[in-house]
Amino acid sequence: MSIVKINVLSVSPDQRETLEKRFGARAGMVESSDGFEWFELLRPVEGTDQYLVYTRWRDEESFQAWMEGPMKAAHQGGGGGEGGERPRPAASGSEVWSFEVVQQAAPRNG
Repeated sequence: MSIVKINVLSVSPDQRETLEKRFGARAGMVESSDGFEWFELLRPVEGTDQYLVYTRWRDEESFQAWMEGPMKAAHQGGGGGEGGERPRPAASGSEVWSFEVVQQAAPRNG
């Protein structure tokens, strides 16, 4: 059964462009991970400053393997900042929500 992880990121308006550029620069990194099924970065439109990072995985083990491998390496890697320093986070807060997919539907074809 698939699982969904939603990373809720608090991002001030002046950091939105930075956050989106950083996600864009990492495009393609998660897609090749074993068990990965889907990704979406959702920008808030009104009423909140929180971005949602939606990922769907085959199972919890696949997500954990990605967290301990490619994701950890991407977030701990040096460089990217001035003088080789790690850039400051664009988000001021983060929490992860976890769900199991119990029902789903797709559009009907014609």
